[in-house]
Amino acid sequence: MNFIKTKLDGVYIIEQNIFNDERGSFIKTFQESEFKKRNLECDFKESYYTNSNKNVIRGMHFQIPDKEHSKLITIIHGEIMDVILDLRKSSLTFGHRIKVKLSKENGKSIYVPKGCAHGFKVLSSSALTYYMVTTEHAPLYDSGIKLDSFGCNWGAGNSIISERDKNLVSFENFINPF
Repeated sequence: MNFIKTKLDGVYIIEQNIFNDERGSFIKTFQESEFKKRNLECDFKESYYTNSNKNVIRGMHFQIPDKEHSKLITIIHGEIMDVILDLRKSSLTFGHRIKVKLSKENGKSIYVPKGCAHGFKVLSSSALTYYMVTTEHAPLYDSGIKLDSFGCNWGAGNSIISERDKNLVSFENFINPF
């Protein structure tokens, strides 16, 4: 595993080791000792996946304190453009964002610390996105930022966005607990 720091504090792109042979491939997506070596929270409490079609945009999601969580996101099938927005008021990169292509083929995952919003757009015909999170889903703490309110270019195409995501609060009007 190769951990690559991004311009957002605590956000890492993780290049997985991919082992290929005549049977197919083997990819390790998580190793506790590697995360602890970097002081990354990795006591994961819940995992889940989404199966999304081309041009679906999900995000920008997070949980607020006291149920906020760190996430490890891996693509099992397909390709996405992953977007992370720093919501931490004390961070030097507050309000900044990054975009990273994640795919089964490139073997990259992304680690998102507490206090960051996460979303993605599916670039392939479909994508299977696997999440590990450090707290369980808590509906009363579930929140998000409107997709078009923080200057992110999501690219051309007829985007498919849930009603919930269309009606999230703008970044400008978000009452920030981080």
